[in-house]
Amino acid sequence: MKHKFSELKRSDIFSHVTNLTYLPKWGVLLIDMLLALIAYVVSYMISYNLAGLHVEKGVLAIWQQAAIIMACQALAFWLFHTYSGILRFSTFVDATKVVFAVLCASLVPVIVNSVVRYVTGTSLLLNSILYTYVFVGIVLLVTWRVTIKLSFEYMSHHGPGTRPVMIYGTQSAGLAIAKMLNSSMDSPYRPVGFLADAEDNVKHELLGLKVYVKDENIIRLLEAKEVQDIIVSPLKMKHITPAKDLAVFLDSDIRILTTPYFTDFHEDENEEMTQKIGSIESIKVEDLLERPEIHINTDNVHQVISGKVVMVTGAAGSIGSEIVRQVSKFKPRLIVLAEIAESPLHDLSLDLSKDFPKQPYARVITDVRNREMLREVFEEYHPQIIFHAAAYKHVPLMEEYPTQAILANVLGTKNVADLAVEHGAERFVMISTDKAVNPTNVMGASKRIAEIYVQSLFRKLSAGDASVTKFITTRFGNVLGSNGSVVPFFKKQIAAGGPVTVTHPDIIRYFMTIPEASSLVLEASTLGNGGEIFCFDMGAPVKIADLAKNMIRLAGYRPGKDIKIVYTGLRPGEKLYEELLNQKELTIPTSNEKIMVANVRENDYDKMSKLIDELIVSAQKGLAFPSVKLMKKIVPEYHSRNSIYEQLDK
Repeated sequence: MKHKFSELKRSDIFSHVTNLTYLPKWGVLLIDMLLALIAYVVSYMISYNLAGLHVEKGVLAIWQQAAIIMACQALAFWLFHTYSGILRFSTFVDATKVVFAVLCASLVPVIVNSVVRYVTGTSLLLNSILYTYVFVGIVLLVTWRVTIKLSFEYMSHHGPGTRPVMIYGTQSAGLAIAKMLNSSMDSPYRPVGFLADAEDNVKHELLGLKVYVKDENIIRLLEAKEVQDIIVSPLKMKHITPAKDLAVFLDSDIRILTTPYFTDFHEDENEEMTQKIGSIESIKVEDLLERPEIHINTDNVHQVISGKVVMVTGAAGSIGSEIVRQVSKFKPRLIVLAEIAESPLHDLSLDLSKDFPKQPYARVITDVRNREMLREVFEEYHPQIIFHAAAYKHVPLMEEYPTQAILANVLGTKNVADLAVEHGAERFVMISTDKAVNPTNVMGASKRIAEIYVQSLFRKLSAGDASVTKFITTRFGNVLGSNGSVVPFFKKQIAAGGPVTVTHPDIIRYFMTIPEASSLVLEASTLGNGGEIFCFDMGAPVKIADLAKNMIRLAGYRPGKDIKIVYTGLRPGEKLYEELLNQKELTIPTSNEKIMVANVRENDYDKMSKLIDELIVSAQKGLAFPSVKLMKKIVPEYHSRNSIYEQLDK
């Protein structure tokens, strides 16, 4: 019987009820008046049967008394606008309006009756009926609104298309989610309980929903209740380790959802409530990174950047654009957006004009490989702080075009660095990569050569002048969500139905979000005195195969069943793991525990500069093998892997 009733609830027999919009105002008023009339008749019968009415001389006929009360009641309904709300969204405020309307409709006749009795000695109305009407009228009118509200809630939450969910988290944010789900007519989710960790000290029931402990039997419980979605409150997300604590759900193909952070809920704010319900969505893959929140010293950053002219090369790229946005918060005098890609620069400038309307920007189409074009930018704007993010970064593509990697990453860096010195810039911050450590590909080697150049340049210049441009290098791993990175690539493959391609089952990478990386770049720029290579704490390395599986699960599919994972083999220049430091290099801590200084070997500028100039000339001639051979001479630890240039290592 219970099973059949569940099937009846899931059927579309009542779907037309929940699809109704709302009664017109005159319809609500008409029903209210009908209920008021019924309340008066009931009140008359109660007074007659229980109190035994004694009709005095001069008292109006019952129908005349009813007409007067109904007229007063209609006027009170109009005065308090009891009919203007949507019944299924009725709140405490609506109930209060009804109470005042009935009290007012009864109080006025009582006052008039008292005045008439005082003047003439006789009554027009029977006060006993009026007193009873107050109680009966309020009960009927409020009950009808509550019944409509609860009926719509039940039909919408138990009708076809609704999904039972558990809410993981029993603090204020979790309770607010449950309240909103129970109050929303449009939500596809129906809360059936709360989940709490064993150490949480919570009640057995909250908001009428049972609280279950997340233990070894939790999956069996969820299956029994047909729960396929868990909503994790944002407050709970801050107090758990998502990759570990949510793994039991992900491994059982249960979808994990969350909402923006909020702790307060107002029942009368229906529009705001609907917006928050609509923002319930799957957690992002970056939420599964075992990473504590990163904090930076904003005072130091403000002191270095405020009131200065800041230039960002590669300004429209993933890292460059986030650096621009974060720099904008510290009120520089001007931000020069140096970029070669026209459309991304245009899109960025539109976003910035909306997000930071008072911040001055200069848009510059330029190429860091063209020194004369770049010189014009320096002569016009005289940048004081430079963030150099312009680079070619895709390993397999640069393995095919090594000379272009050299021109963009080595020549481009050399041009910006030399012009920074020439025009007296205060700081030059270069964005490097973990692939520069023991490089196995052209891209990583080109970035390592760029590091060598700016470091050796600073050491040569600072030997005779402490006020020279401070050259600072920041080194970090893969950035989640950056253009061409693995996460958006996997998303496209999942959206297309798969398969998801992973190069090797054991390949691992360090990951960081774009805002995290950019924040640490900003603080590193304030910590450096020149010549340092700062490396960031990237947390635990992530297995790419596990990342793919979790992304498939977060999209609501089962890895290996709904969407296949195919291993394609390592690409040219790719290695199984990246290193943040060379084995011979040591790290020195800084004031920020997430930022360390790599104690790298020193290089002679005159020797390196001559070799780098030879390398650039070779690249400009398009000589691939001779250029890579020179790269290996400059960076002895560069050994090609899975590449045509492996023969040069022999």
